[in-house]
Parts: sequence; C-alpha cells; structure tokens
Amino acid sequence: MTTAAPSACSRAFLPFAVPDIGEEEIQEVVDSLRSGWLTTGPQTRRFERDFAEFMGGELEALAVNSATAGLHLALEACGIGPGDEVITTPYTFTATAEVIRYLGAHPRFVDVDPATLNIDTARIEEAITERTRAILPVHFAGLACNMQEILRIARTHGLRVVEDAAHALPATAGGTLIGTLETDATVFSFYATKTLATGEGGMVVTRNPEVAARCRIMRLHGIDRDAFDRYTSTRPAWQYEVVAPGFKYNMTDVAASLGIHQLRKVERFGRRRAEMAALYHRAFADLPLILPADAPPGERHAWHLYVIRLRDGAPVGRDALIQELAHRGIGASVHFIPLHLHPYWRDAYKLRPDDFPHARRAYEAAVSLPIYTKMTGSDQQRVIDAVREVLGA
Repeated sequence: MTTAAPSACSRAFLPFAVPDIGEEEIQEVVDSLRSGWLTTGPQTRRFERDFAEFMGGELEALAVNSATAGLHLALEACGIGPGDEVITTPYTFTATAEVIRYLGAHPRFVDVDPATLNIDTARIEEAITERTRAILPVHFAGLACNMQEILRIARTHGLRVVEDAAHALPATAGGTLIGTLETDATVFSFYATKTLATGEGGMVVTRNPEVAARCRIMRLHGIDRDAFDRYTSTRPAWQYEVVAPGFKYNMTDVAASLGIHQLRKVERFGRRRAEMAALYHRAFADLPLILPADAPPGERHAWHLYVIRLRDGAPVGRDALIQELAHRGIGASVHFIPLHLHPYWRDAYKLRPDDFPHARRAYEAAVSLPIYTKMTGSDQQRVIDAVREVLGA
C-alpha cells in the first residue's frame, strides 16, 4: 500500500467538517449578549418567523435545542405512546430510534434501498402490524425519501408521518421543499456540521395547529405561557400553570442569533455543496466506487454528506482508506453504523447482522468525505488527489 509522502504529512490537517460562520453571525451573537437576554427570547422568535417564511409561510416553526428534542416532541404530539410501533430505518444515527423508546414505543426497522440508502418504500407495508402508528423516514445525506409513496402508504393505513430531515435543508421531494409536505411534522438539525449550523439546535415544522400547540407547551416544562412573554411584560405577569409533564427543549437566543444569518445563506450554501458534489462525481467516475445517488431530475439534494462506497475488488478496504486519508492529512468519517449492529438495539430486539443486508453492506463499504462550504477549491482537490492515489488511479 502506498504511504503518504513527508510533504503531504506536513500540510495542515483538513478536517471532516467545519461550520461556515461569518462576521454577521458573530455580531448578532455579540448583540444578543449585550441585550441581556440569553435564553429563549426575541431572537428565537425572529428565527422562527424567518424559518417559517423560508418554508413558505403557511406553517409553524418551533425552535428547539436539538433535532433529537424535536423528534421526541413531534412523536409525542402525534400521540405515540407505550406499546405503539413506529416504522423507520436502521441506517441512521441512534437519535432517530431512541426518541421512539422515550415514549415507550418500539421501532420497527425496514431495510434501505441499496442505491439511495433511504428506507425502501417497497418493504414498508409488509412491516405494518396492528400496533403500527407512524412512519419516521430519514432523508439520508440530504437526498429526500420517496415521500409520495410514503404518504400514500400512510393514508392507506391511517398512519402519522414525522420526517427526520436532519440532513435535508434545503432538499426537495416532488418539486416541493422538504418541510412543506403533507406530513404531520418535519424536524431539522442545526448541529455544528449541518447545512445550517447553530452549534446545537433544531426546528420542528408543521402545518397541523394541534401538533404545533402541543410541541410549544411540551418543549418548556408543560407550562401554558411563554416565559418570554411573562418576563418582558410591563405589568405583573408571574402567574402560569403547568398543564403537562413537559421537557426542557427550548432554543437559546445565542443559538438563534447564529441561525438567523445562517438561514440567509442556506441557498448559497446549497448551491456550493451541489457544485462540490458534482466535482467529486466527475473526479471519481473511473474508480472502483459506488458514488452517492443524486436527486432525480427536477429535484434537489442538500448534500449534507458525500458518501462513497468501495466496490468489491477495490485495492484497499474501507478502514484502510480512512487511515490512508488521515496519513495524508484529510479527515473522513463513516455514516452510519446501522442500529441493528449496536448492542442496545441488537439485544433489545434480538436482531441479527443479516436482518438488514443492504444497510450492513453499505456500512461495511462506506466512507464520508469532506464536503462543506469553507473548503476551498484546493482543499477539495487535495481530497480528490488523495482518494485517487490510495485507490491506485
């Protein structure tokens, strides 16, 4: 195997992901700090209004402190409870399924489509039982699931649909922006590596007023009045009532200050990510790789991740490729270790490695390459050159 030359090792390390934070975000955070309002307040309200407008203005947006919190709130608002089943994919981060367990319900895993790595819609109906209450699709890497088919199945069987759109801003399905479909709720992530980054944070988007009302109450201890309203009132307004055993899932104004300006850049960020993905596609077309699926014609891929998979017969294995990239000063990652291979999910549901063969095979061959908007053209060329060198091209 070829090893890195000393000159390559001496170059600055190129990390797997870095948020693209500008002076606008920094100044907005400074202004928030100087305002004296650090927790949920005027900046969070502003961010929610801006996000709803970005989505088209005909729905409600509720800021939360993580997408995990948002998924939990959305499923709870949809009435998911003990003994219920929620259909989802094993090819995801554990948060997708753990929120189901928070509610005493159970995930029912369905294998992925081997091309898109999204849930295989052809297998969903065979997983439905008398206890199934919802479908929780994950738009893997920023490529939208087949939402038309998922919504058809949900309508046929009377199921709720909550989208895990942690990767999917701004992706489309059926020519429609993810977050604006006829689902019960869509949850976005604003974690530091995402296409919109607030460090930690997320957004629940819904056009269902009952879901929105329940999420709003439950995200802050089940209190019937917003703390911002009580603390900014010029008249005594200290009284409130706890109407449910809620959670502590509110977003801070400091995080929202980042989000306000990140949102204004989302379209530009999305175009840049698409350009980078297209360049990777061209550069790797002749290599022994399965390249990530692009969006269908007329649709949009958010390109949160760029995941290559090594074909059988490639000169190195997955782990060796990651190690060789690290020797060359390039960070890479793996998305994801399927949930049925983790001890908790394996043991709790008596799952075997071959129960979801497409998810397992994808994982064993997958490498996520750097794709973020702070990368320069020369940064991306370093990645391309390194991958080609390691694979003997």
